[in-house]
Amino acid sequence: MSQPFLDTSFHIRWSTLTPDSVEPDITEALARAQRALDAIAGQDRARLTFESVVAAYDTATQDLHEAWILVAHLDAVCNSPERRKAYNAMLPRISAFSAGIPLNAELWDVVLTYSASDAARALDPVRTRAVDELVASFRQQGADLPAEKKARLEQLEAELSRATQKYSENVLDSTNAWELIVDDEALLAGLPQSAIDGARAEAQAKGLGSTDAPAYRFTLKAPSYLAVMEYASTESLRRQMWEGATSIGRGASFDNTDLIWQILRLRHEKAQLLGKANFADYALERRMARNGATALAFVEGLHAKTKAAFDREIASLERYAAEKTGRPRQPFQPWDLAWWMEQRRREQYDFDEEALRPYLSVKSVLAGMFTIAERLFDVTITERDAVFREPSADGTPADAPDGVEVWHPSVKFYEVHDADGAHRGSFFADWHPRDAKRGGGWMNCLKMGAPPDGDKARRPHLALICGNLTSPVGDAPALLTPYEVRVIFHEFGHLMHQMLADVPVISLNGLRVAWDFVELPSQLMENFCWERETLDLFARHHETGARVPDELFAKMIAARQYMGALMMMRQLSQGKLDLELHMHHATDEHADLDVLSRGLVRDYVVPLQTEAPTIARRFSHLFSRPGGYAASYYSYKWAEVLDADAFTRFQREGVLNPAVGRAFRDAVLSRGNSDSAEQLFREFMGRDPDPNALLVRAGLA
Repeated sequence: MSQPFLDTSFHIRWSTLTPDSVEPDITEALARAQRALDAIAGQDRARLTFESVVAAYDTATQDLHEAWILVAHLDAVCNSPERRKAYNAMLPRISAFSAGIPLNAELWDVVLTYSASDAARALDPVRTRAVDELVASFRQQGADLPAEKKARLEQLEAELSRATQKYSENVLDSTNAWELIVDDEALLAGLPQSAIDGARAEAQAKGLGSTDAPAYRFTLKAPSYLAVMEYASTESLRRQMWEGATSIGRGASFDNTDLIWQILRLRHEKAQLLGKANFADYALERRMARNGATALAFVEGLHAKTKAAFDREIASLERYAAEKTGRPRQPFQPWDLAWWMEQRRREQYDFDEEALRPYLSVKSVLAGMFTIAERLFDVTITERDAVFREPSADGTPADAPDGVEVWHPSVKFYEVHDADGAHRGSFFADWHPRDAKRGGGWMNCLKMGAPPDGDKARRPHLALICGNLTSPVGDAPALLTPYEVRVIFHEFGHLMHQMLADVPVISLNGLRVAWDFVELPSQLMENFCWERETLDLFARHHETGARVPDELFAKMIAARQYMGALMMMRQLSQGKLDLELHMHHATDEHADLDVLSRGLVRDYVVPLQTEAPTIARRFSHLFSRPGGYAASYYSYKWAEVLDADAFTRFQREGVLNPAVGRAFRDAVLSRGNSDSAEQLFREFMGRDPDPNALLVRAGLA
């Protein structure tokens, strides 16, 4: 297989995707894409059609996109010096090529000429929208700029790609560089047994400790870090973990400070080059918020409605800690806050989330979640045999694998079919942390599907979902926290949005929607984690199969709104920081980043005895890609308003009512960007969103 990254087979031969193939394969993909674009640009202007312009444009870079996404994905989940070198070697060429497409004057002339033609005016509404979106996309990316500004824009895109990639590498490398080895079991007091077992397994994997003298290894990966911060009774242990977390992206070897200022400056220059006052106005131009001022007003409006309850919650928690310690009321240390929150929740509600863990094995959660989707969305989800193969010396497997190849032994593979048997798509699931894998959870599309069109059969989607959840220890199953379950449901919501996408125009299909609308399906799925009817489908004791006892369920629901204002404010603070940096402080390179950040969100965060370094140095959502969630982190709360309201229809008409599920599928999941986000929401709910729904759900109204 001489060009493995260009293999168009539906099933990917991961073992053939070796770093040495990246440069030749991507070089060939770039050449193919350029030839396709040249063919579009060279057309007779009098004979332009939708197929020769818009449809041809959508497929012109398909080989390149599908090849590069494999390179980027393996860099994210199987990072190595060789893969990193191969990725970074081609990144500038990819960035330059992508930035240059809308700056191609001949191509832009073809798009404009066709958009003004009688043929374009006669199109159906979906294809009309595709034309309008293509024109808007070209304009937003600089198609109307004069030559000298186009040249500078291409330079900016290349510099942004390099800077954001280095930022991402610094986060991964500094996370992996830190560890805490404990050999005194007394220091582990308060930790759940699952966390202790996990830390011991981590140490054993590194050759540390023995049967008689065990060692325990803690890392900054979420399952390890969060367990210590919430449950460890030993303050010094919590403090060391907090200090480790604040070292991510900070310090001599992996410091992201200068990169943040560079990224902000480059984005700001890009926005001004394109006629916008700041990067937020540029990024949000074609999203629901439309501009930075609207997004910032949204964040500040929620802040105003939350602040009084937030202050009450903090004061109450400080009084509680003072009563328990016999000390005067005072602000918390940052490493103590989560611990005191957990202590009070246990006492106030007699509820410990760890009590739910035996009911939340990965296998049970996935099976139940699939059942929910099957009932609501009229699909079937089936696991297929998966096989991992080590790459051979020449990058070619000796023989075909028995099963679908995956990139790591822990990865699973599934197929999604409609009730009539039609193959909607397939997906990989990679749930557990590794040193070579970046943190967080995400969903991505590897191959875009399409519905039947004339004599063309349905083309299935191929996608993936990833997380960094509690790993299995020994022969025991991976038992999850409720938060981790919500992560799975969240990413699965994104996946359903892609799997059920049914728009005949590629550029409008799937998750290619306004960024502040894309979180609606993912966050709506999280609601099913709180309903008794759906909880019983996935929360089953891993040994007995028993459902969650009524008493424990009642405690879980009672505690749901605990510190709801603090949780709301935490996310608002990050949205506020994001928007302020991109709107008002992008060129403040001589400012102290920590002092500036604290000032911007002081009214949004818990007052602490020790002020923490800014989260910006490890805020990968904002700075690990040229665009992404930059100036858009508010989107989570924006879409949460939508999901809180949309779920009221499920609650009113039946949480597992297939008619409501089908309505959501038909109005939202299948429609992609074929109509405005506002209109899709109206089609499902019959009205505009109720902004009060989120406050009601959070117990703040």
